[in-house]
Amino acid sequence: MYYQPRPNAPQPAVTFDQMLERVRYEGAYPTRERAAEAVHHVLAALGRQLTGDERIDLARALPAEAALTLTDQIPETEHLTGWGFVKDLAVRTGVSPAVARWDTGAVFAVVTHIAGPGLLARILGQLPDGYALLFGQAQLRRPQPAAA
Repeated sequence: MYYQPRPNAPQPAVTFDQMLERVRYEGAYPTRERAAEAVHHVLAALGRQLTGDERIDLARALPAEAALTLTDQIPETEHLTGWGFVKDLAVRTGVSPAVARWDTGAVFAVVTHIAGPGLLARILGQLPDGYALLFGQAQLRRPQPAAA
């Protein structure tokens, strides 16, 4: 069986080329190839952290090439904090944590725009602390249960 697009399926708001240009601008990358590398590495890492309806809805919002990178990953059983995400990305890609953080910020800035506020809030609600800052959002404290 092969993929057949549905005739009335909603199309992503941006094309992959437009996404790469936005990431290239956000990250001040010298080439589209460098922007594409950042997109693939960061979305693959996010695909290892994100599950459920949020993962499906984000994949639907992204251009097909980006959605495949996100959904090709098997989600990890242990969720990483925001800083853990950056450190893991640095190790997997062989760059410094500073470069991994830069790449994450550039890609997540564009993903934030594509996802919109409602989906982004749901994504951040699913992920552990530290991701809001990576997405350029304020890190709000989650309510803690009262001590007995």
